[in-house]
Amino acid sequence: MIKASVIGGTGYAGQELIRILMRHPEVEIVTVGSRSYAGQKFSDVYANYENLTDLICEAANIQELAEQSDVIFLAMPHGIASKMVTDEILQQTKIIDLGADFRLKDIDIYEDWYKTEHFNQPLLKEAVYGLCELHRDDIKKAQLISNPGCYTTCSILSLAPLVKNNLIDVNSIIIDAKSGVTGAGRSAILTSMYSECNESIKAYKIGEHRHTPEIEQELGLLSDSCFNLLFTPHLVPMNRGILALSYATLTKSITQTEIRDLYKAFYQDEYFVRLTGDRMPETRWVKGTNFCDIGVKLDERTNHVVVVGAIDNLIKGAAGQAVQNMNIAFELDEKTGIDFIADFPI
Repeated sequence: MIKASVIGGTGYAGQELIRILMRHPEVEIVTVGSRSYAGQKFSDVYANYENLTDLICEAANIQELAEQSDVIFLAMPHGIASKMVTDEILQQTKIIDLGADFRLKDIDIYEDWYKTEHFNQPLLKEAVYGLCELHRDDIKKAQLISNPGCYTTCSILSLAPLVKNNLIDVNSIIIDAKSGVTGAGRSAILTSMYSECNESIKAYKIGEHRHTPEIEQELGLLSDSCFNLLFTPHLVPMNRGILALSYATLTKSITQTEIRDLYKAFYQDEYFVRLTGDRMPETRWVKGTNFCDIGVKLDERTNHVVVVGAIDNLIKGAAGQAVQNMNIAFELDEKTGIDFIADFPI
């Protein structure tokens, strides 16, 4: 059995991670770390666990957990993991970080976008970006895995085949994405309150959302170039889910059939990427799952391609992908413990 600990287990992503790990046939949960709820039963924080677990939240010490755990998941805000993770810890256990501290390879870009100091630059080179469909071979050998952001997972997977095959002008990319309110976390934030976001939709952090350089970094690796793209997120009044529409100018002549065949070839071995054909993706069909649904449509009149991607921001965009990374790193079947079908209606 894989002994797993979760630090930051009482946030939305952390709770989802606990839920998945409890059902995973190859995992034993060692510790749920939470300073805010230290000493409390996990089921007192989330009543859906009543009579299902005796786990007690602890003010966990990562050095001690490294000795007890085969893998530690960090589900915390940015700026914390880079202080906690050391070479010594990585010699004892694997780390899967759901935060942003090890996603960006350029420390200057990280500190500019996140407005905080990074405390462990050497580990940026060692960290593997955990987008499973693109970095599987590196994940297998990694001790430090940086779980991608939710918007980035959906956007990168949507655009990767086009960028890799040089079918679009990368400087023309525009990503228009919508997210449910759980993307803002569980803390009390005025803009996430029911009365503030219900019956409304709004754009936010226009031109300054922190997932932008992450998308540029990973797509840049596929195109072997550096470029800038436009990314605009929106908050929509639903609990969970991301829908990302990506637009780009074509650089080559291609038919609708050819572009769909290209996507099929690119993702032919990827269980968790589903191509939807004529039906465009919807968040309701991926809610509660680790799937990324992708639909692609040519607009011949304007010489543009439009790609629609949909994921559950808490699963494929966070906890589910973290477990997918764990499965790869421990040489398990990738689907183990995360082969969910969406509940419907819900």
